[in-house]
Amino acid sequence: MSDRKLHPETLALHAGWRADPATGAVAPPIYQTTSYQFESAEHAADLFALRKLGNIYTRLGNPTTDILEQRLTALEGGAAALAVASGQAASAFAIQNLARAGDNIVSSTDLYGGTWNLFANTLRDQGIEVRFVDPEDPQAFARATDERTRAYYAETLPNPKLSVFPIAEVAQIGRQLGVPLIVDNTAAPLLARPLEHGAAIVVYSTTKYIGGHGTSIGGVIIDGGNFDWTAHPERSPTLNTPDASYHGAVWAEAAKPLGPIAYILRARTVLLRDLGAALSPFNAFQILQGLETLPLRITRHSENAAAVAKALSAAPGVTRVIHPSVQTGLQRERADRYLSGGYGGLVGFELAGGREAGRKFIDALKLFYHVANIGDARSLAIHPASTTHSQLSAEEQAATGVSDGYVRLSIGLEHIDDILADLTQALAAAK
Repeated sequence: MSDRKLHPETLALHAGWRADPATGAVAPPIYQTTSYQFESAEHAADLFALRKLGNIYTRLGNPTTDILEQRLTALEGGAAALAVASGQAASAFAIQNLARAGDNIVSSTDLYGGTWNLFANTLRDQGIEVRFVDPEDPQAFARATDERTRAYYAETLPNPKLSVFPIAEVAQIGRQLGVPLIVDNTAAPLLARPLEHGAAIVVYSTTKYIGGHGTSIGGVIIDGGNFDWTAHPERSPTLNTPDASYHGAVWAEAAKPLGPIAYILRARTVLLRDLGAALSPFNAFQILQGLETLPLRITRHSENAAAVAKALSAAPGVTRVIHPSVQTGLQRERADRYLSGGYGGLVGFELAGGREAGRKFIDALKLFYHVANIGDARSLAIHPASTTHSQLSAEEQAATGVSDGYVRLSIGLEHIDDILADLTQALAAAK
């Protein structure tokens, strides 16, 4: 479309698709099919041998999903992407693509509860150790690293702690050691640009702000194409040693004719092929619809959330507000360095009455939905200690920023006066 670099608002509408060459349709079609006709026996063999890239089976790829992958790649400034069935699948694949039994990753403690449980229990059962460190000190990642460390992992704007992660600092430590940084940017799409600060891989739950409508679950892994997997080959054996499932292919070498996409090529042809967490074409279409308005929505989410944080800071019964706009010192410095155009749509706060006050507050809400999600166009609320983080021990909850009286809000696109009115009456009921 243009020789110059396009802005996010334009890419969200145009990247990866112009019109259907057969019909002229402007909207991306839903290719609701399992399989694809091969041109010849030779064509089929070339596709299966990866001599050519193309459609084989929707578990591996789909034209509708491909548009979503291209669009998100363009928005993030990456090299290639893989869309999967959920954000949880994206997080799991991102690690499993690099780590095997006996390996470890080093992760920030500031995580969504579902990710913590995946790391602390499910991956452990698969033989992958996850070492949790406090990101307040970036050097903690270096101290936890040994010869079997395969990746660092963090959330840009961690849910529910909302303390922005030091992306550049940890990415630099990792690059010196040959360890890639994987960043979950779910809570800060467009606001944060992890690849520009040295992250190698970005993951999203597209269920959240990218979709925005609360109708379709999905996830994506974006390969930055900016990490040299061959510089420290012993660090990334999955990409630098022969893969028996592809006749001994070494992915770092096999991908060279296709570009710097060794990581994402293996994720598609090994993990997606074998584990099958494919995004449905219909959900890919739905997420594309939401993505078109993301640049507008994320600004409104951020504006409304900042207003809510300000109001809660003066509200009786609220002992603490958790939001970048009210942070000070190093936390605020990191927020201002890594977030641009707003601080996101999440707000946390603690009630003086603890768990019982939190229950009363949730039950008194009328406008807010009480659901286990974030990033909807609608305003949402939940009490993490009894829901999203309930499977964590008391110590683990504290490490992730969850207390008995903590309430998490995902601020929507409603008029700010209506949002504040509902919060005011629910706070009164929680006394």
